Amino acid sequence: MIIVLSPAKSLDYETPAHIKKHTLPQFVDDAAELIDGLRELSPQQIGGMMGISDQLAALNFQRYAEWSKTFDAHNSKQAVLAFNGDVYEGFAAKTLSAGDLDFAQNHVRVLSGLYGLLRPLDLLQPYRLEMGTKFPNARGKDLYAFWGERITAALNEQMKKQRGARVLVNCASGEYFKSVRPKLLAAPVISPVFEDWKGGRYKIISFHAKRARGLMARFAVENRVDEPEALKSFDSEGYRFDPKASNDTTYVFRRRIGD
Repeated sequence: MIIVLSPAKSLDYETPAHIKKHTLPQFVDDAAELIDGLRELSPQQIGGMMGISDQLAALNFQRYAEWSKTFDAHNSKQAVLAFNGDVYEGFAAKTLSAGDLDFAQNHVRVLSGLYGLLRPLDLLQPYRLEMGTKFPNARGKDLYAFWGERITAALNEQMKKQRGARVLVNCASGEYFKSVRPKLLAAPVISPVFEDWKGGRYKIISFHAKRARGLMARFAVENRVDEPEALKSFDSEGYRFDPKASNDTTYVFRRRIGD
């Protein structure tokens, strides 16, 4: 069983990694090809393409210029420790043990616009390139065309090596999961949905749902979950599985904190 997550825009390279173990991304050559194209853009073009401020555009212009195919402790950090958004606050990898991170290395993957597919301990150089960015390249009009079937094939290859159920648990956003081709996957997809009670009904609240995706990944890692049925026991921060709202491919978790 593999859980896929989205990456985060926010990055933390200030906090020292609490482990030294690391691996290298699978698609370094592909990332380098994208970087070559991104280096041809001015800060103004980067800002316009990504819809970001001049300050962020200048920062990422510099990141692309400094990016290297050589990954080391000076220019990179393990992906799951570098990402710092809502999902990763829920996952809280900085507090996971070495054994937990070893399990995560085999059961968690991060979808990435630049790196394609990352293992938790893959070294990550700072970047920003969202999967939905309309960046024309040699393979097509956008990043979905660039990655094509590569990400799906890599997921299939990983699932062949695993014990337990061959299932992909989609804890990524719609933007990122579009890079996966479900019809070509050698496994069914289960999508957890997280809803909170608000305004007299249950609804998806983006901030809470993102955090809950990270919480679920952590729950799976800490409890060594390799069968989807065990995910129904997820109960972090008040969420509970709702069998009536769920089906075989959509697991709905709800919580009601006050009215």
